[in-house]
Amino acid sequence: MRTTKFGAVALMLVCATPAFAEAPAKEKEVWISIGTDALETARGSFRAQGEDLAEAREKDGVAVLRVRESQLEKLSKVMHDKLNRCAGFIAHDTEEQALAAVEKSASVQSLASLVSYTLDNGTAVNSLMSAVAETNIRGTISTLSTSWTTRRYNLQSGIDAANWLKSRWTTLASGRSDISVSLFTHPTTTSPQPSVILTIQGTTLPNEVVVLGAHLDSINGSGSSYAAPGADDDASGVAALTEVIRVAVAKGYRPARTVKIMAYAAEEIGLRGSGAIAANYKSTGVNVVGVLQLDMINYRGSSYDIVMVSDYTNASQNTFIRNIITKYLPGVTATSTTCGYGCSDHASWHNQGYAASIPFEALMGQDNPYIHTTSDTLAQTAGTATNSVKFTKLAAAYMAELAKGSTSIALQAEDAEASR
Repeated sequence: MRTTKFGAVALMLVCATPAFAEAPAKEKEVWISIGTDALETARGSFRAQGEDLAEAREKDGVAVLRVRESQLEKLSKVMHDKLNRCAGFIAHDTEEQALAAVEKSASVQSLASLVSYTLDNGTAVNSLMSAVAETNIRGTISTLSTSWTTRRYNLQSGIDAANWLKSRWTTLASGRSDISVSLFTHPTTTSPQPSVILTIQGTTLPNEVVVLGAHLDSINGSGSSYAAPGADDDASGVAALTEVIRVAVAKGYRPARTVKIMAYAAEEIGLRGSGAIAANYKSTGVNVVGVLQLDMINYRGSSYDIVMVSDYTNASQNTFIRNIITKYLPGVTATSTTCGYGCSDHASWHNQGYAASIPFEALMGQDNPYIHTTSDTLAQTAGTATNSVKFTKLAAAYMAELAKGSTSIALQAEDAEASR
């Protein structure tokens, strides 16, 4: 970690047009942290829209600046359109929180793994993977992308989508006393939309936690009044996790470590939902041993099947996941790409010192060009969820190999062997 102090650079967004001069004087301001490699792009885009850029502070490749709440969505559009990042920045309520996030980010770049990675739970892995069905994934994507015009974090439809998902996951877990589903409520000033968390209690190592996540909210870069179906971004990730839950229950999977499956609120405007949860877990001492993020998995834009994001992730866990692909998904090709600072919810966990990884649908710049528009629908993938299947199987295998434990089939096999 470098020890350079924060220095001033020209980036603070300030009012520069009569329209902004007439904006309410008490509009909420927030602090963001953003990669310094995005500064010139952000500067140019905002200037083209009549706004100037003033001071910010930077350290170790990350800048901290203050913006108005209403500018977060505009910044998200810039980051997506110009740099293929989603969201590409992290929102903070205070300057102190933003500066602390930069310090944490700098200090965890070479974070060592917290567990020993082994591939020895093949019976459970294969049992879970064999039950994954494209039709179920497709059905969840369809519901999430068509039942509401948008799943935007600060609209009632976004709240309704979260309540529907909680109900859906609760139904899937029916009959399992070791599984619970809850809403993680955020301050209304941060996100009226809650996050959804399903917990499968670990049998022998309940205090060690494995997290699988995706984000529930959707956004249209043209504004809040436009439809945001978000089929790929990120109904696909939520649908994959929903299918993991279904097959886990269907196969009687009981993990040794506790598994938490999360659908985050407000990812699109600065990773707010995952940021709050990761910070809460860190402050309360939750021992998270690994995090997997699924964000955009249903569009195949590259010749490779799965692309691992190498930056702001854990190298040891990335290797573990690549090994899972090699062993359990023969014929599936994989490579790596870089995504930049704060490009999805894995960054929230990484910045808190947890091992996080994100397998992605394509090399950066070759991913789904329709996200953040009214055209992010299943029609862009020929009406199927075929590309999501391999990611869903990977998520199930990751869960079974990191959380360990057994399925009913595995337990029956063990009992049969013991009786011989």
